Amino acid sequence: MKNPIITLLTDFGTKDHYVASMKGVILDINPRCTIIDVTHDVRPHDIIEGAFLLGNTFSYFPKGTIHLSVVDPGVGSTRKPVLLVTQNYFFVGPDNGLFGFVAQRERLKQVVVLTKEEYFLPEVSLTFHGRDIFAPVAAHLSLGVKPSAFGYKTKSLREFGIRRPIVKNGKLSGEVLHIDTFGNLVTNIDGEKLFQFIRGCPFVIQAGRKGIRELKKGYWKGKKGEPIALIGSGGFLEISVREGNAQKVLKVKRGDPILITTKSPAWRQALNPK
Repeated sequence: MKNPIITLLTDFGTKDHYVASMKGVILDINPRCTIIDVTHDVRPHDIIEGAFLLGNTFSYFPKGTIHLSVVDPGVGSTRKPVLLVTQNYFFVGPDNGLFGFVAQRERLKQVVVLTKEEYFLPEVSLTFHGRDIFAPVAAHLSLGVKPSAFGYKTKSLREFGIRRPIVKNGKLSGEVLHIDTFGNLVTNIDGEKLFQFIRGCPFVIQAGRKGIRELKKGYWKGKKGEPIALIGSGGFLEISVREGNAQKVLKVKRGDPILITTKSPAWRQALNPK
């Protein structure tokens, strides 16, 4: 590959030697590749958070980028090490749901189970596949090795473990999917799903004990200390507090429900007669 880029996303943190070891392996195999750190602060063992962060990052890189991601509480177990080939990118890591968002947003062309040991380090530990399997595979891939050379193709990929929003009994039910550094509550309800449901009718978004009755265009539109709703940069419904922390204000945690109810157009017309 010309000017190869490899991104790294892990839950390793930066205190220990883990990330540096992976970078050393990559650069030893291909000194010319560019390594970009997405984050190493995924909460330990939190596959869902890793999947969310990867899913909101990968598409902003040039086509052909190799995304190496390791959040792997099952390292050394029967979970498979995989290489995903999509229309635009490559993904290397464990098959444990970490690539769930990717599979929803990118057309998969190949899924390769990594079995060819000549592309691993000579000694593979049971506890550090990021260094011993995934890093060398990503590096060899950046040199132009064909994906099929790394193992055998499969049609199976671990399903994503996140519940999708549902409409039932006239209500749209979702949940808090992610809480970012600022305390914004990112839900699993995407903007398209939300607008299809409300269809221009009055609505109430229930987050914790707070009911929110409108969408703002940006964080600056809210009053300080008051929860607001908006469509965030990732395309999902967010609950935020201007210059504050929505998680602390609403006392909500990841996985807590978000419920949206709406009124009919006739009800709206009764409130606003011509």
